[in-house]
Amino acid sequence: MFKPAITGTGVFTPDQVITNDELVESFNAYADKMNAQNAAAIEAGEMEPMQHSSSEFIYKASGIKQRHVLDKEGVLNPDVMHPLLRQRSDDEPGVMTEMALDACTKALAQAQADASEIDLVICAASNMERAYPAIAIEIQNALGAGGFAFDMNVACSSATFGLQAAADMVRSGSVRKAIVVNPEICTGHLEWRDRDCHFIFGDVATATVIERAEDAKGDYFEIISTRCATEFSNNIRNNNGFLRRSRPDGVVDRRDMQFMQNGRKVFKEVVPMVSAHMLSHLEAEGVSPDNLRRLWLHQANKSMNDFIGKKVLGRTPEDGEQPNILQDYANTSSAGSIIAFSKYSDDLEAGDYGVICSFGAGYSVGSVLVKRH
Repeated sequence: MFKPAITGTGVFTPDQVITNDELVESFNAYADKMNAQNAAAIEAGEMEPMQHSSSEFIYKASGIKQRHVLDKEGVLNPDVMHPLLRQRSDDEPGVMTEMALDACTKALAQAQADASEIDLVICAASNMERAYPAIAIEIQNALGAGGFAFDMNVACSSATFGLQAAADMVRSGSVRKAIVVNPEICTGHLEWRDRDCHFIFGDVATATVIERAEDAKGDYFEIISTRCATEFSNNIRNNNGFLRRSRPDGVVDRRDMQFMQNGRKVFKEVVPMVSAHMLSHLEAEGVSPDNLRRLWLHQANKSMNDFIGKKVLGRTPEDGEQPNILQDYANTSSAGSIIAFSKYSDDLEAGDYGVICSFGAGYSVGSVLVKRH
């Protein structure tokens, strides 16, 4: 058995940014347009008028100040309200592969590794731009990697589930060097016309190199152990899929074809689930919460992370112990915890412990206990 280690990470950040103020201006224009179109029904009491959003409401509800996106023009157009991405031919790299290559190149550079050494590519994300061929195989081909590749979808927990799969294969010896990549185009499945969620997501891609610790060419994080769990819930759901055209209403514009959640229930049910999961994982490994130097949590909601951090550590986390990046990136689904890890891990010293943890639809939760070397 070999010791798996994280030797490099990379983050692709889109150039375009949407601030809360820009988003609110666009949403409120859409709301005014819809209220005008339905003025008679509203006057008759047959429907409720759409309420305005505000930057204050968004920040208080989430802790988000802005988000990086692949396309802001379509999102901010009240007559469109979704990203506009150009049609690509089958001979061109897909947009997820382009994003992935940027993140992978950075991760490989940090690991001082060549793409040809990679013998496993896992594309782990909340949505894939097509069903087949696998996005991971396209990334493998574009990188010039060997071995094999496959896609994985466990919504916001995809990255940590992917890390567990890669670490287990490195540990067993079936692969020597792997890369887990998380290209998240969350703006594509967000319902920008819904006041309760229109501010939640952004776009990004992250990549993580996992290899045998003995092969590491520099400082690394040993993966002590991983733990994943799932429990079925409909409180976060998207009903889009390949069977859509086969059903009675075909491809009509339906609310449930985009991201949906019952936010209050999610908060109430997920916080204790994640806290208990992490504490159980630590106990099984004989690591006290007092020994944790850092928590790199899923970046969905600041209040949620504050509650989880306090429950796991048994106190309010000090500055730097539980870094948040969602104020700048918003929720980037599976990539969020990896962004936090990539940006806030260099200062850890040899022997320091930390936990990467992501959670979301499913419900699903994955945790990765690491030690700095």
